[in-house]
Order: sequence, then structure tokens, then C-alpha cells
Amino acid sequence: MVELLEGLTFDDVLLKPKKSPIISRKDVSTKTKLTNKIFLNIPFVSSNMDSVTEAALSIALAREGGVGIIHRFMPIEQQVVEVLKVKRAESILVENPYTIGPETTMKELRELVDEQGVTSWLVVDDNRKLLGIITNRDMKFRNLDSSKVTEYMTPYKDLVTAPVGTPVEKAKEILMEKRLEKLPIVDEKGLLQGLITTKDIDKRERYPQAAKDIRGKLLVGATVGVKSGFLERAKVLVAAEADFLCVDVAHGHSDLALNTIRAIKKDLGDVQIVAGNVATYEGALDLMSAGVDCVKIGVGPGSTCLTRIMTGAGVPQMTAIFDCVKASREMGIPVMADGGMRKPGDVVKALAAGAHTVMSGNIFAGTEETPGITILRYGRKQKIYRGSASFGSALTRKSRESKDDIIVDDYTPEGAEAIVPLKGSVSEVMKDFLGGLRSGLSYCGARTIEEMHKNAVFIKMSPAGLQESGAHDVQPV
Repeated sequence: MVELLEGLTFDDVLLKPKKSPIISRKDVSTKTKLTNKIFLNIPFVSSNMDSVTEAALSIALAREGGVGIIHRFMPIEQQVVEVLKVKRAESILVENPYTIGPETTMKELRELVDEQGVTSWLVVDDNRKLLGIITNRDMKFRNLDSSKVTEYMTPYKDLVTAPVGTPVEKAKEILMEKRLEKLPIVDEKGLLQGLITTKDIDKRERYPQAAKDIRGKLLVGATVGVKSGFLERAKVLVAAEADFLCVDVAHGHSDLALNTIRAIKKDLGDVQIVAGNVATYEGALDLMSAGVDCVKIGVGPGSTCLTRIMTGAGVPQMTAIFDCVKASREMGIPVMADGGMRKPGDVVKALAAGAHTVMSGNIFAGTEETPGITILRYGRKQKIYRGSASFGSALTRKSRESKDDIIVDDYTPEGAEAIVPLKGSVSEVMKDFLGGLRSGLSYCGARTIEEMHKNAVFIKMSPAGLQESGAHDVQPV
């Protein structure tokens, strides 16, 4: 006999208010864990979609305290570049600063500047002994000829350097006193060991909530698929210092996904893995048993996802979260609610139901930091936003991967293509959502997300209750 179960989503439930000890929203903490080894200051993760997350958005979100996951719909080499951009965006100590050899010509240097976008270069010999530094100021008005950079650089004897182990505050004092922008770190033999810059110190003070690794670099994840080549991509991304991998497949409760997870864990050991998507207790349990460190919840709730329409399969998102959280509590593995959240209150509900983080494409779509150009349509600035299983995304992916003719007759899209209004910066978007989250914690009588997990009581809501929840019986202005 076919079983008929009830499924609920965000608009079907409300949180029952509790007595609150919170005096100010500033008294609550939005800290959470992505995995049992990776912690965030806000529970937001940007979706690994090609119209959402590359380096620019990952940097912006990590500075707010969350994390981005670089999509995989590009050649491996380009994905590595995107990861490196994030890891180089700021650091207490730049361990591998950009360097050139003494035989580099001014013409070659200019080409490097144009290619890398870096205007200051340390000059070292084959043993990494520091010889000098050449900056944008030294390059101005110079002929692009065969002259060596050593003719124009500031030589080592005139440089201000600091020894290995110099504290950040001491480095800050040196930079301020000497009116410098860069402080090379050298050992007793004069070998280059790193670089501290005023920009990195400024960023450290400007973004105190930034999500960083133990070396002070911004956190970032990177995506791999489940078909041939996934292990090669995984190895290269881990070598590029991706903090975790996301195994990306629409139907995560499959042998293909489970075998991929086991293969990565076997080959790369303790690498942290986020995987999904699933929408059931059994799916979450199987992924956790296979070795994942965080499970993504959601089959079909995304604003550009057509899986439920095309396949008839899926679970309304609140019910999916409730079911997968049961496995999370049994196994001690965090879970992430992926998709379906349109309003700050939806995020609060997802977290209150037991999710540790939330992933979204729609929340971030249209921000200044997303990939793609801004278009003007009917007098409004807008951006393209499309599902990873959309026709356009598949076409772009195939064109990047192959120079042969692309055959798409047998492709059935499960994602929509759309345009969204330009929303401003990630920072501006996060202010609204974090404000709602902090208030939501207060209404649940919780100072932390973990306390909200314990305190939350949900009530089922009728369509009339939903109508009552928003503005009604008034004329909007």
C-alpha cells in the first residue's frame, strides 16, 4: 500500500515565542559550526552555483563571518585560481608572496603585473634570499625594455625587514613608524619567509568577524562532482588550501555519491566534506555513515530548481530538515539547510529546526559580488540567476569542457533561468538577515543557535495564519 505522509515548508509553520532573557540583540551569538572542525561567525553559506559563487562573493561573505563554496563548472585550473584568490585576499602573514628573479626584465615584470594584478614584487635568488623589492612607483615611466628589475628595485640593504615570529602588533608599529606598506619577513640567513602588509592589518581590524583558518586566511570551500576526474580535482583543490570540499550532486542518496565520498576520504584522509543533497532521515544517515562532515538538506526547494516539477520527487523543506536532524543528533554530524529561504524568518525557522548552517543562492543572487555582468532592463539594474541544472548552465559547462559540437537534445533541464534585481553588496544583504536572526533568537529565548535548537517549539499554521503574518488590510506604499 502506498504511504501518504504530510510535508511542511517554511510558510506552514511558526515559532512559538518564549520568555526571553535577552536585553539587546547584541547579546546573542550567531556563531555556529559548519563541520565539527570548521566554525563560522554567521551561519550563512553561499550556494555553489555558477551564477552565485566565485572568489569575489566568497571573500565578501567570509569577511562577514560566513563562507562561500566555489562552483565546479569551470576547468580545474580556473577553480584553483578562484580558491587562491580567496586564500590570498588577506592573511596575518603572506607565506608565499609574489616573487621574481633578478634576471626578470622590466617588460616581463609588466606582463606579470597585468596578468596577476599585483603591483609590488619581491626579488629573490634561486635560494629565496631576498635581494630587494620593486613596486608600482619604481615601474612608472620606465621603458618596457630588456633592462633588469635589479636596476630599479630598492636593494636589500635599504629595506626594512623583520625576523620570523614578529607579532602582528610589532609589525604594525614598524610599518607605521617607517611609513611603509610592506614588511618582508626573513630568517637569520636573509631568506624570505613571508610578508606582512598594511592592507592585511587594515582588513583584520575592519572585518573582526571574518571567518578564517588558523593562519588567518579567509575560509573557502570548493566543489567536486561524482563522475570521472573528481578525485584529481579534489586533490588539486586541497593542495590549493580549500578548507573543505563539497560533493555536488542533485540526488545525494545514491551509490554514486556514497562511493565518491568514500573514495575521497580513503585517498585524502581527514579532508572535511560537505555532501548532499538529501531530504530524508535515511539519506542523511547513509551520507554520515559514508564519512561526510556536514550533510546538505534539500531536494527541490530552491527558487530556480525544477526537480519537483520535472520528476515529481522531493520533500517540503521544513519536513526534510526535521527528518535529517534526527540523523544529525544520532551521529553528531552537523547539517545544512539548502534552499527555499526567501525571508529572514525562513532562516530562523531552518536553524531552529536543528540545522547548523543555511545555504542559499537566492539570498545572494543579484549582489554586486556575484559573477556575470549587470544588465539594464526596463530601467532597473539586474543580474542573471540560474539553477545549476538549467539548460544555460549545462550549455556553458559543456562549452568549457569540450571544443567539439555540443549535443543537448538529450538534456532535460531541472533548473530555471531568471533575472533578479541588483541588491547591493553582500554586506548590505547580510545586515537584514542577521538582524532577523538575532531577533529570532531572542523570541526563542536563546542566546545562541545551539540554545535555539533546544528551546524551539513549532506550531502548524493555516493559510489564514500565513495571510495574517504579513501586511494586510492596508494599502502598501
